[in-house]
Amino acid sequence: MRPRPAGLSRRGFLGVLGGTALAAAGCGQYAGELLVGKAPTPEPFRVPLSIPQVAAPVAPGRYEVTQRVARVEILPGLRTEVWGYGGTFPGPTFELRRGAPATVRVRNELPVPTSTHLHGGVTPSDSDGYPTDLVIPAGGHAGGHAGHAARMTHPGEVHHEGARDYHYPVGQRAATLWYHDHRMDYTAPAVWQGLAGFALVRDEEEDALPLPAGERELPLMICDRSFGEDGSFLYPRNHEGHDAAYMAGVEGDVILVNGAPWPVAEVTATRYRLRLLNACNARRLNLRLAPGGRFTQVGSDDGLLAAPLEHDALPMSPSERYDVVVDFSAYPVGSTVTLVNTLVDGAAGNVMRFVVARRAKDDSVVPKRLSRPPERPAPVATRSFDFRRTDSGWTVNGRLYRPGDLLARPRLGTAEVWRLTSDFHHPVHVHLAHFQVLARNGREPAPTDAGWKDTVDVRPYEVVDVLARFEGYRGRYMLHCHNLEHEDMAMMADFEVI
Repeated sequence: MRPRPAGLSRRGFLGVLGGTALAAAGCGQYAGELLVGKAPTPEPFRVPLSIPQVAAPVAPGRYEVTQRVARVEILPGLRTEVWGYGGTFPGPTFELRRGAPATVRVRNELPVPTSTHLHGGVTPSDSDGYPTDLVIPAGGHAGGHAGHAARMTHPGEVHHEGARDYHYPVGQRAATLWYHDHRMDYTAPAVWQGLAGFALVRDEEEDALPLPAGERELPLMICDRSFGEDGSFLYPRNHEGHDAAYMAGVEGDVILVNGAPWPVAEVTATRYRLRLLNACNARRLNLRLAPGGRFTQVGSDDGLLAAPLEHDALPMSPSERYDVVVDFSAYPVGSTVTLVNTLVDGAAGNVMRFVVARRAKDDSVVPKRLSRPPERPAPVATRSFDFRRTDSGWTVNGRLYRPGDLLARPRLGTAEVWRLTSDFHHPVHVHLAHFQVLARNGREPAPTDAGWKDTVDVRPYEVVDVLARFEGYRGRYMLHCHNLEHEDMAMMADFEVI
């Protein structure tokens, strides 16, 4: 059990989210509250790693996917009800190409409304997955944890009956993106139930690089879940939809990679490209290789770096991505290499394992020069956004989220410095605009902050300056905390690109 201030019950401890007691309680090491499962914990490194299926177009540039309920085996011997794109968890991977527009028709056969957000996408505002732009199941909806919210309406709420098309121009650089549900008030339980998947953008610049590819390119969606005795997903909720004891965020006690608990992957003694995604609701990661080794970073959230960087560890807040190369020829054949999270002890400190099975020819290379990313533009304005727990709840600039209530109106084609401050761990995500981290508390950013990003971990009582570029489209977009429980409890804000 995590330490807490003496004299405070667990509920009392979580009730001090707005003050210094939270910082003193060790939130520099974690972000949420652990939800202990009831199912037997599976033995790690027994389930093989699976790779999500690639979505096949139904016509050039056109895809269709159905959100539906399915029962799948996640814990050995048990069946879990998931809400999945295509009935799978994770959903299918969309392989997109720069300059080749794609339309994705999302059909909703779930018992609740949905809104799909392409995270990291430079997308027209009407296809961005705004939280009140909803696909309503044909024939209505009811039941489950969402029954209360299904009866709620919000200002400007839009309904699409049964299905809708999302249009993605795909004018951006090659990058590891992902998609997930973004419905108002209920993003956290919907993603927890399985509504997430990868979207990989490729381009000619990336094609020209001799990086590991094919079977040696592994998209790895890391998340945590807790399970009931029958294998069902556990999630804390009450009749209003939120359990006050978990306002800090929900952490599960089983670590999943691509939907499998602590999986194992057989690799050759060659280089592999790992596309790492922290898809947890609230859990932060600090990834290392055991018994040792280095990550060669080639990309960040929104594209390739100019040149590779070497790291011993990768700190990842929810929704951050790292594109890295690991050279397994550095390990003897027959050895095991474990990906671990050093922020926690016990079973949750393991993520997955690689077994170096045999030698093989390797013609991949990590070149000294990777790309020519966009130059850093000069800012035309500076704005401040404070992410903080107040008496009214989780707020941005002291305000609870209200759809259409604008906090900024940047101009298309410009860049601004956005100063982000916090009282807690808040992974701040900006829609549409990609940014570079300029400073942390007035000092140089960390080496792992490199590249163009859409999410940055703003740590307790920290000031983070980012340079955001507003390119692509005019319209209404959002910034918010990507601790999904904080997001659902109104830690969001709208801005309009004019």
